Order: sequence, then structure tokens, then C-alpha cells
Amino acid sequence: MKNLENIKSELNSFGIRVPEILLPKNIDIKSWSVIACDQYTQDLEYWKKAEATAAGKPSTLNLILPEVYLNSPDKAERIEKIRKTMKEYLGGAEAGAGAESTGGAGSGAGCADGGAGTAGHTGVFDKARECMIYIERKTAFGRTRRGLVAQIDLETYEWKPFSTANIRATEATIVERIPPRMEIRRGAALELPHIMLLVDDKDDLLVGGSGALAKKKAPLYDGELMCNGGSITGWAVESEDELAGLADAVSKIAEKKRAADGSTFLFAVGDGNHSLATAKAVWDEYKAKLIAQGADEAEIAECPVRFALVEIVNIYDTGLTFEPIHRVIFNIETEKLIKTLAEKLGGQAAEVSSADELEAAVKASHADFGFAFREGGKGKQKYVLLKTGITELAVARLQPEIDAFLKAEGGKAAEIDYIHGSDEVIKLGERENAVGILLPPIAKDSFFETISGRGPLPRKSFSMGEADEKRFYLECRKLF
Repeated sequence: MKNLENIKSELNSFGIRVPEILLPKNIDIKSWSVIACDQYTQDLEYWKKAEATAAGKPSTLNLILPEVYLNSPDKAERIEKIRKTMKEYLGGAEAGAGAESTGGAGSGAGCADGGAGTAGHTGVFDKARECMIYIERKTAFGRTRRGLVAQIDLETYEWKPFSTANIRATEATIVERIPPRMEIRRGAALELPHIMLLVDDKDDLLVGGSGALAKKKAPLYDGELMCNGGSITGWAVESEDELAGLADAVSKIAEKKRAADGSTFLFAVGDGNHSLATAKAVWDEYKAKLIAQGADEAEIAECPVRFALVEIVNIYDTGLTFEPIHRVIFNIETEKLIKTLAEKLGGQAAEVSSADELEAAVKASHADFGFAFREGGKGKQKYVLLKTGITELAVARLQPEIDAFLKAEGGKAAEIDYIHGSDEVIKLGERENAVGILLPPIAKDSFFETISGRGPLPRKSFSMGEADEKRFYLECRKLF
């Protein structure tokens, strides 16, 4: 029979660890927990409301740098304030055996003067608890998403295309975005996760199985989230039985996902791709320093910087919605574009009578595209449906062909934009020399298969839920 150490060792073989979680004493979720830093990047008012909600209380808002401030002239001062606040919040807290050291903050935001404030908040955290956390997040949209907060080994993750790592990126990583985020993670005393990993688990063995056991006891936390975020409840997953069930679930999923070369595509990054890539870059940098200093294998294997907190979500969770991100292209020959795409994608284009018919046809498929534009660039409005037999995720085939067309035929005036709502896409297609392109829904069944076969998806391929449904910072881990 497996004992706890055997169970942990089995989990470690899949790149999963039981983290030492830090939560505040007497937690007030509404003021403590704040949305991921990469949301509302153009909406300063949202973040001002968050500051007002958290004013005068301990809050993760003081531990992150919202990306609305990423290019702010006082960014350096904000980062310094974040690091000071992290140490204040840790003051007097016992992190528990093996919890000392490293990792990195989200990308999130401290408030400088006039923010939520930290005066008098020293030693905010309770003693660290060695556990995973099963969570249920009820959103303002009537959906409930379930997840499992865990710690992953960054050595088992790779964002580069055609990786055979356990954990792989779902969308193209923009390398230029990593260095500014590394500034925030380097030397940070705490890590806060907004990374969501997807698992292909039709039988719901991992997340659902963990929840079935964990919910037999009282939750660690339960409360409302700020600014239309809904509510969240979390239960510890820590007993031998709970962790044994979890390890068994991971083993069964991995066996199903094992490729002919022996590699296993266990998790796909759903949200926070650049944050995880940043964590990996900081670890690679820090590992090189450890090696140069003569660190042994055991020290490298157990270094806290090597790990990152994440939330694991079943891709088939009914509370997890995938929304396509549509395209609008300006200043091109639309009819030529459609003809070219039909040839390249092996499809048939046909005109339909209305925007409603076009939208309904696209939504009913996983392989067809809709075009809304003015005939000849200035004439009457036209709606064209391009039917294809694509079996992969449609955007993975479409975007490369659009890119090739724009490079060959677009000219200097051509522009492309990425739009979430279909109504706005249709409306923008009414402009002169513009075409709105509707993309079909994301097919969850082909998600992992497409990434495994074609590598990360093109930029702006999909969105997981509405902005208010994104992950909120709540759990922390001691780092550098």
C-alpha cells in the first residue's frame, strides 16, 4: 500500500507538487482577492474601484502590478512598493518546513500612494498549509467553474512550438512580453497565481474526483469576490486518501495521453501563458546561477524558484466557456481574400441573405467562416459563408492563410484587428473597404489534438469566458 511519501513521489513524476499555501488570517475575500493583472488593461476605472474596495485592508491588490500600469513612469516605484508590502505581509508568519525561498509574483500590482494601502498590516498570513485546494467559482454569469490549485515543476513546461513537454502553451508566445514581467518576478518574496492549466479529462477524475473527497469537510475559505467577480469557495486537498485519489487520476489521464514517443501532453496553458513563460525564464536564469555556484542536484531539485502555482481546470467543465475571437481586416480586396481562403482551405463560398443567417450558420459549425463586407468595397452589404471540412481547430488553419495573404496582397494600408463580439464584427464589416470575419466555436474535443499536431495556436485564437470570470488572486506561496 502506498504511503504519503510514495504518493507525493508519484505526483512529482508528473511534474506536480503539493504546495505550501499561505492564506491570510481571518480572510475577507472581498477585499483580499483581486482579478488577474492582465485584465482591464485599458480600464483604469476598474482598478480604481478595486482600490476603493480594498482601501485600508490587507489585499492582493498590494502584491501585484496591474498591467494597466505596466508602462507607467512610476513602475519601478510600484514594484519596490510591492516587494516591501510582501515582506510586511510575511512578517511573523511561519512558512513551514521547506517553504523558504523563491518563485515570483504574478505580474500584478502594488498600489503606490493612494492605493489600497498597507499601513499597520504586518504578519497578515496564517501558518503555511501543505495542501492543494479544490475550488468552486460561481460567476456573475450563472456559471460554476471547478478547479484545483497545485504546484507544477517548471522543468516539465515548455512554450516553444512542437514541444513534447508535459505542459505546453496553447497560443503563440510573444517573446518581447517576457523581460518586463521578469522584472516583477525576480526576487519577489511571494507568488500569486492567475495561471490556469487545462486537462483533457472527460471522466472528470482529477478535479471532480478531488472535490468529491475534499467537500466532505469544512472549506478553508468562502466568500464574495469584488467588482462583479461572483463568489468562491475552497477546500483543502491534503489527506493521504485525497492525495492518493488525485495521484491515481493523474496516472490514468497520463496513460491515455501518452504518445508513441513516450511523451505525455498532460496540461495545456489556458490563461496566463506569458506569466508561466516568465516563471520559466526566471527559473532558467536562477538555475544557471545555482550551477555556477556549485549547487548539487538536490538543491536544484528542491529550489522553490523551480515551481509555480497554478489552477488546473477540466477542459470539459460546464462552467468553462471558450469564445472565438473574430477578425476584422481593413483596406484589402475582400472578394480576392475569400477566393484565396476557399482555395487554400478546400472550401466552398456561398452568399447568404442576412447577418443573422450568417451568424447562425457559423455558430452551428466548427469548420465554417462568415464574411460581412460591402460589395466592391463600397456597394451593398454582402454576407458570405465559407464552408470547409477542417477537422482541427478552425483558427489554426485560418490565421496562417490570412497572414500569408496580407503579406502578399495587403499592401501598407491593410490592417487586422481582433474582436470578441459577433455584433461588432458585423457592424465593422459595414465600413468601406473592410471585412468582418466570424470564426466558429472552439471544439473542445480537438483542442489538445490540434496543439499536439500543429503546435501552439495563432495569436488571439480564443478567450476563456468573460473578463469578470478570469482567475482572482487568492492563494500565495513563499518565494525568494
